[in-house]
Amino acid sequence: MEFLVEIRVDLPPDLRDRESPRRAELLAAELRRGVELREEGTILRIWRVPGEIRNVGIWSAPDATRLHEALASLPLWTWMRIQVTALATHPVEAELSD
Repeated sequence: MEFLVEIRVDLPPDLRDRESPRRAELLAAELRRGVELREEGTILRIWRVPGEIRNVGIWSAPDATRLHEALASLPLWTWMRIQVTALATHPVEAELSD
């Protein structure tokens, strides 16, 4: 299944300081985990929303439970607000795939 996943990150006050070593460590861990999910095919495409701490992506998982597990594996999970929309193939897309 494919899912449209929108993630907004609301860091707590102690992590908003760009000079914070803990912030740098968490962001590096988040990037590493995101690359792993991309390499394994869970994240198919992902875009950053300029000017915000938000991204939009197309994710793939066998079901919603597995998607939830992948999202919960992200180091910034605690501070994320996530909106998930399950996607189904549109007839135009199906027509072009034949």
